[in-house]
Amino acid sequence: MTRNCPHCKSTVLASASICPACQHHLRFNAPNAPAAPTGYAALQVEGTVRHKQPDEPCEFCVVLAIANERGEQISRQVVGVGVLQPEETRRFSVSVNLLPARAAQLKAPTG
Repeated sequence: MTRNCPHCKSTVLASASICPACQHHLRFNAPNAPAAPTGYAALQVEGTVRHKQPDEPCEFCVVLAIANERGEQISRQVVGVGVLQPEETRRFSVSVNLLPARAAQLKAPTG
């Protein structure tokens, strides 16, 4: 299940305490509440792109695509665009974090 972050309007998991996009707190756990489930980074990729052509700027477009186990595309989004001037660099980082789902939140799809 998902909801929208009230700060940045990103779609986040309903179980999230902190928005992964803007890092704002979405809820504060009560003092006697069980600890939040711990997750892990199942995928983390970082890299740097350097524009090496001295004569003209170049544009870049960052595309994120998600496919299922059969290779069928589920989602595709442009997450950023920009221009690199000669000799400029940009650092990119992508991570996929997995968290245990609460059984009460899992519902069979209807329809």
